[in-house]
Amino acid sequence: MSTSVTLPANSNQALGIGQFAIDFLGGKLGSGPSAAVLQRTSMFHTDAVLCGASALALGTNAPTVLRNEALEYPDPNGATPFGTPVRVKPEKAIVANCAAVREWDSNGTNFGYNPSIPGHTAGEFGHNDFYSVVIAAGQQAHWDGSRALLAMVCLDEIRGRLSEVFSLKTYKIDHVVHGAIASAAVYGALMGATAEQIEHAIGMVVAHYVPWRAIRAGKQLSDSKGASAAISTEVAILSMKRAMAGFIGPKDIFRNPESLFRQFEKTNGDSPFGLVLSHSGDDFAVMGMHFKLGLYEHQSAGALQGLITLVEQNPAILEPGAIESITIKAYEPAFGIIGDPAKRDPHTRQSADHSMVYIVGTLLRKAIELRGELKGLKNDGLWKQLMLSPYDYDLPSINNKATREIMAKIQFEHGGPDYDAKYPDGIPTSMVVKDKAGKTYDSGLVMYPSGHARNTTANLKDILAHKFELLGSLALADEQREGVINRLNSLGSLTADELHDLYDFEIMEREGYDG
Repeated sequence: MSTSVTLPANSNQALGIGQFAIDFLGGKLGSGPSAAVLQRTSMFHTDAVLCGASALALGTNAPTVLRNEALEYPDPNGATPFGTPVRVKPEKAIVANCAAVREWDSNGTNFGYNPSIPGHTAGEFGHNDFYSVVIAAGQQAHWDGSRALLAMVCLDEIRGRLSEVFSLKTYKIDHVVHGAIASAAVYGALMGATAEQIEHAIGMVVAHYVPWRAIRAGKQLSDSKGASAAISTEVAILSMKRAMAGFIGPKDIFRNPESLFRQFEKTNGDSPFGLVLSHSGDDFAVMGMHFKLGLYEHQSAGALQGLITLVEQNPAILEPGAIESITIKAYEPAFGIIGDPAKRDPHTRQSADHSMVYIVGTLLRKAIELRGELKGLKNDGLWKQLMLSPYDYDLPSINNKATREIMAKIQFEHGGPDYDAKYPDGIPTSMVVKDKAGKTYDSGLVMYPSGHARNTTANLKDILAHKFELLGSLALADEQREGVINRLNSLGSLTADELHDLYDFEIMEREGYDG
């Protein structure tokens, strides 16, 4: 029996996505996702919420602005922003929560790579930013946790498979469009929309609300970069609500000759791609998504792994003044995104967390400072001990003299065709450290760093438990932290009433974060 649905290029894929979401959530397509798929999705959700709660606790700008805005739109039948029982318009709760989740750039990531199907390796980025869509619909329609978890799998499946077949970044379109399409579909299916209404909403999203990557350009980035997913999801929900109220949007948008898809990839009338959506078993897009083990741009994960491996194998390099130079080689697009010369001198958190030399320099500075505590630690222990937190990106850290001295020793080079060919299967990166005596230490080629979906050596659950505690300690009082984390980890078994109260926890406001 097939475990997937295929939407051919010559079909109305917008309508097909709508019908898939309805049938998937209605249990009409097979046995459903395996326990492993559900567990991994639940972990991504916990990760996302704790990223968001900690961003609010430290008073970051965009999440605070959007949460305050949400509270100006009360709706007794709506949904809740993080950290309050107050119900507001669902699209406002969603824009606030999604912005908070994305602020640290520390939650899950996909690379749009499915080698089992020819042509499904477009390599579009994406992040697990959109789970608040499901919780908002669940709170409105009184769904329980098991249905919410299934809907999260569905949302990740749609956006993840779109990322495999169409690279938005190639055409300077922001990757959040795929997430907005998936959000409209799953929100509509949860709220009782028809497939035709979902088609109209998807059409509106693509025709009216396409964000360009201009939000990510410039030497120092703005709030628009972090809030891109949130803003696109807000309009996706508004589009879905309008469609359910009778608004007729553009139909068959993937085959529309004037839409972004066919404008950028010419066809004779078909969509530029076929789409394969899983409904049962283990082969879901979420299983190929990656966890970040701290705060860093995901393109730097191979370099961080290389450094941690070298520290484990050669602790002498941590002696003060021991290192003469560091050479990092990586693939495109990593080299272009986090190797931009402008990012060698970051002045804001949003730019520092997209600077290879800053990220690696900061981790190495911490390792040197903590070298006495690192003795004997293996990979998992080093990741936990050195995990980068929001405080590693505040202004005092960005301007740390020791970090800047290390950054000056780092050379970041494009590895060339050999490296490029191995992405996005892995994150091909290598690091060579040269000490003052002229001795070199080579990490070798890193393909699947800890947190990568194809890594088989790290104890992911253990490292994530440390991350959850780290971020949770920033946002939640000691007496409630364990209970909130346990509740999030138990998403699939929550009752409808418990799901309604899932985000009702007190967020501590911490003063003095300068980032």
